[in-house]
Amino acid sequence: MPKVTDEMIAAVRETKTKTERVFDGHFLHIDCDTVTTASGLVRSREYIRHPGASVIIALFDDETILMEFQWRQPCEKAFWELPAGKLDPNEKASVCARRELEEETGYQADQWYYLGRIHNAIGYSDEHLEFFLAKGLKAGDRHLDEGECLEVYRLPFKEVKEMTLNGEITDVKTIIGVYWLEKYLKGEMAAQAC
Repeated sequence: MPKVTDEMIAAVRETKTKTERVFDGHFLHIDCDTVTTASGLVRSREYIRHPGASVIIALFDDETILMEFQWRQPCEKAFWELPAGKLDPNEKASVCARRELEEETGYQADQWYYLGRIHNAIGYSDEHLEFFLAKGLKAGDRHLDEGECLEVYRLPFKEVKEMTLNGEITDVKTIIGVYWLEKYLKGEMAAQAC
C-alpha cells in the first residue's frame, strides 16, 4: 500500500467555505457544507453528524457471544446485531462500551480490549464506531432505555459467523465485528487491553 503523501491529499482535498445546519434532531444533525473541490469547482455536501458509538463483542470462554435481536425502523425489520450504543456528550468510547454492555445485556466484563475503529458511512455521515472485546463476563440486570425493546441471545460464534456468510446478518458493524473476532481468535489480530 502506498504511503499517503501531502501531494496525494492535495489532489483530492475539498476546502469548506460555509456550513449550514439543515436539521437539528435529538442526536442526529444534518449539515450542508459549501466546498471548493481540488479542481476548483464549488459544490454542496450534505451529511449526517453523528456522535459515534461503541460496539461490544462479548466473548465467553466456550466461544459463544452475546447477540441482540431488535427492530430497526429505518429498514422496517428486525436485525441480529452485536451490542452497541452511541456515545454520550464528552464520553470516552471505552466508558460507553462498558455502560452499553450492562444497560442492554445486563453483563459486566472483567477484561476489556480495544480492537479498532471504522467509519461506516463516509459518503454521508461522520459516524465512527469503536470496537471492543469483552471477556470475563458476569450476568446481572439489564437497564434498557425507556422505549428500548431488544432481546439478548448467547449464540455459538461459529453459528453467528455462518449467519454473516449466508446473508441472515446484514448489519455492517456486526459483520466487521465477526470478521475481527475471527482474526483475533486465530492470532492474526492484536487487541489492546483497556
